[in-house]
Amino acid sequence: MRQKPTVLAREIVATSRLFCVEELKLRFSNGVERTYERLVGKGAGYGAVMIVAMLDADHAVLVEEYCGGTDEYELSLPKGLIEPGEDVLAAAERELKEEAGYGARQLEHLTELSLSPGYMSQKIQVVLATDLYEESLEGDEPEPMGVEKINLRELSGLAQNPKFTEGRALAALYLARDLLTQRGVFLP
Repeated sequence: MRQKPTVLAREIVATSRLFCVEELKLRFSNGVERTYERLVGKGAGYGAVMIVAMLDADHAVLVEEYCGGTDEYELSLPKGLIEPGEDVLAAAERELKEEAGYGARQLEHLTELSLSPGYMSQKIQVVLATDLYEESLEGDEPEPMGVEKINLRELSGLAQNPKFTEGRALAALYLARDLLTQRGVFLP
């Protein structure tokens, strides 16, 4: 097992309303020293959740929202921050109701994914939601989100859709499809 580098210094070098840029001065086991920068969330950092919500054996829910990072309306899976004192499954249930207008009778934690781990500390919990029912909660979105569905048999086509660019969401859909296939729920 590799030895993690020694942290020689750690300093916040920039901040915004949502993020901090942290500079890490590191010494690796071979004596080489480097400075890394990483984006870290502000506050306590309770994490985030992304939900693969299955409408039936073949179809998952997608939401469409404005994304400031790309300055476009994009399709993705319902997702959001975990609130203080909230566990992953409760956060998934709440976010699904707020963003897509569905609740789920069955929720299952699948995995944890990162995005650009070379310079971002954020991770997201992936939850599978099944046995959906219609129920909405008011969320913090500035406008209602569009709700669409995707057939799990058409994921390669989804990857070609210019409105769907989030790699974590695509990975989560493939993971859910593989799990459902192994369980005999989804037959390719």
